[in-house]
Amino acid sequence: MTVADVRRVAGRIRFYVRELTGEAAYDRYVAHARTHDPDAPVMSRRAFERSRTDAREADPRKGFRCC
Repeated sequence: MTVADVRRVAGRIRFYVRELTGEAAYDRYVAHARTHDPDAPVMSRRAFERSRTDAREADPRKGFRCC
């Protein structure tokens, strides 16, 4: 395996891990916000994650937590 092969595989693994953990959701949000209204303020990552968590916990069908 060459260095380029290792980098390619590592990049693919990174992509899948970011998608599975939801980390890429913020990047998609920022891209969407910048495309649709470039002058509008964009939430910080912390505010975005808080908003996602609040929305998830408000709907028991999407990640109900008993504790």
